[in-house]
Amino acid sequence: MDERGADSGDAGSDNNAILTAPTMQTRFILINTSHAGNVGGAARAMKTMGFDDLVLVAPRWPNVLNREETIQRASGALDVLKNARIVDTLDEALDGMTHLCATAMTPRDFGPPTRTPRQHFDLLLKGELSAQVNQSPEAENACNSGVAFLFGSERFGMRNEDVYRCHVCLSIPSNPKFGSLNLAAALQVVAYDWREALGGYPVQQATPVPALADAAQVAGMLAHLEQGLQAIGFLDPQSPKKLMPRLNQLFNRAGVTQEEIHILRGMAKMMIKPQPLSASQVCAKE
Repeated sequence: MDERGADSGDAGSDNNAILTAPTMQTRFILINTSHAGNVGGAARAMKTMGFDDLVLVAPRWPNVLNREETIQRASGALDVLKNARIVDTLDEALDGMTHLCATAMTPRDFGPPTRTPRQHFDLLLKGELSAQVNQSPEAENACNSGVAFLFGSERFGMRNEDVYRCHVCLSIPSNPKFGSLNLAAALQVVAYDWREALGGYPVQQATPVPALADAAQVAGMLAHLEQGLQAIGFLDPQSPKKLMPRLNQLFNRAGVTQEEIHILRGMAKMMIKPQPLSASQVCAKE
């Protein structure tokens, strides 16, 4: 594994209001991180999902939070870096945390159960973990205390003794033939699934919601369009049949907007407007 990579299982405090668990604390812990860019990428991933409690355990670079590559990869999440802490031991990083989630997919002879993030988060928030095998009673109260996501070194993942301390091993479902995820990318997946489990954020519209045309506007447009269709000989006023009612139904189903009404009326106006004679028509008249 190269210095920038991590096992797909090496994928992973919220000051924002959390919809389903307002008292829950969330912490992301990076253990022995060797690549400065991953620290910046992790900060960015956390901020996009509304988390800001980042703790580094004995990173390769003591000044990693201030390194240029870290700052560049954070891409605006400088507040997360500013609030981040560097500690010497995992015990310090886990202070106040009750439910520990390892992110290690390497098979081990024993240890906590392995689950996908979504599967585990569903059980956790429903309070169903205390009845599970190998789950401590503390897990039942996790929603009222602290949940920590532990990520190991890019080079060798999490140590066995660190995994054994956790309540679960989270494994991101990935291609079994190529399961290697970059550390920051893996953290982003876990952070996204955790935010969704907590209630998520509403989708923000990329464009404003268009104003639909009301019945009077549609009726006015249809009357104008009827004149245009007559002007070009498409509609016989002596035998209109059901063309206009059918068009009325078509526009009702389409849910036309006010802007679209303006376009259609502009088309009708041009259909009614007398068109200038072509050169051949002028010659023919002469």
